[in-house]
Amino acid sequence: MEAGFMLTEIPGGFITHRPHTIAGGHRFAPYPIVLHQPHLQQNASSVFSIPPHHLAVHHSAAHAALHHQHILRSVHRPQSPSSSPPTAVVEEGTHIGHLYPEILAMIFAKLSVKDRGRAAQVCTVWRDAAYSKSCWRGVEASLHLRRPSPTLFLSLVKRGIKRVQVLSVRRALKDIVTGVPILESLNLSGCYNITDVAIGHAFAGDLPNLKMLDLSLCKQVTDSSLGRITQHLKNIEILELGGCCNITNTGLLLISWGLKKLRRLNLRSCWHISDHGIGHLAGLSKETADGTPALEFLGLQDCQRLSDEALRHIAQGLTSMRSINLSFCVSVTDSGLKHLARMPHLEELNLRACDNISDIGMAYLTEGCSSIATLDVSFCDKVADQAMVHISQGLFQLRSLSLSACQITDEGLSRIAKSLHDLETLNIGQCSRITDRGLELVAEELVNLRAIDLYGCTRLTPSALQKINQLPKLSKVNLGLWHIR
Repeated sequence: MEAGFMLTEIPGGFITHRPHTIAGGHRFAPYPIVLHQPHLQQNASSVFSIPPHHLAVHHSAAHAALHHQHILRSVHRPQSPSSSPPTAVVEEGTHIGHLYPEILAMIFAKLSVKDRGRAAQVCTVWRDAAYSKSCWRGVEASLHLRRPSPTLFLSLVKRGIKRVQVLSVRRALKDIVTGVPILESLNLSGCYNITDVAIGHAFAGDLPNLKMLDLSLCKQVTDSSLGRITQHLKNIEILELGGCCNITNTGLLLISWGLKKLRRLNLRSCWHISDHGIGHLAGLSKETADGTPALEFLGLQDCQRLSDEALRHIAQGLTSMRSINLSFCVSVTDSGLKHLARMPHLEELNLRACDNISDIGMAYLTEGCSSIATLDVSFCDKVADQAMVHISQGLFQLRSLSLSACQITDEGLSRIAKSLHDLETLNIGQCSRITDRGLELVAEELVNLRAIDLYGCTRLTPSALQKINQLPKLSKVNLGLWHIR
């Protein structure tokens, strides 16, 4: 029988005779070598050594037991009184208090933002570790600017936070801009009291680090603010102006003058802009502006004054475009889709509730836009089964198709199911003419489907739903307004 001793082996990199320190003076003791046998544990102040012959293999069980009892007696033998003063017991082991700051920072990075703040209040050591910039990478701070708080801005800078969302403003917007000079993203969405004057004071000098600015629903912002933005924020790549209903074509001209790095522009519900303003962005008038050639996303939802002419400008001048949102643009017709069909990089197209789009427009679109991966023609009541024929014969890269409230039947659905085998999202809610036959064909053919919307499909039975639920990758089924699996 072997004597049951096993020593813990510690990698050499973790064993040192010099305690580790970090800012603040906290000392970390090196990890000790600990025996695995609990009954052999000793006090930190005692000295215990194992004679070499105790590690040998003994062939006699009685002899081994005798040695084992001898060791137990040596461990538990009471210490003789000493005249020397007692020494403090040093806690050793792998307690969280002994972890290196780098390891603590890795642990804190896994916590929620709120829990990281709580951890920073435990002690100075945890605060220093929790304030490591690696813990806050990519975090957006949400703030109420109500009273002067210079310590808050210093704290944001120390943690390396570069993204800020302002929930409400009751004092100068300039404070956040000057207090956090490393700012890369500023979200002012919904701050109703942001005015041209506030924008002028905040952006009085160049801010080369700022790349994202969200002014959505800041309804007091006008073209004057865009003039200041294009003058001092030349590195802006994302500009959100949704709901800024006082922006006009002049503002788009200013954008085309100054924001050459702009990649994403959202103009949702900017009712004053027209085809002429889109021409400024496209750079069609070289004597006035060169345009924004790097633009990849353009949001034009609910811009009622746009027509097919705007789509012609986009196709001619914005050749890097990958995504266009034209939902609720009721003046866009089938003819406008002829222009979009010439755009080789277009991947996402939203035509939701464009009342003048029909099967003919789908035929135009599929003649050239073979790279489209996401298409939404929901609530286009002139889109029917013939459009499904065109889509199935031309848009082979489709991954998401939305047909809610379209006039399609099982026949049109079968065209899609037999051709678009890579489809992952299919929205056919409120297509009341779909029956079990069409859905069963979807269950047989679209094996890569991950989400399907069947809300309002009143002619389906539990039998067809059971078959669709057997798709291997399906994770979301919408059967009602609130019923999502």
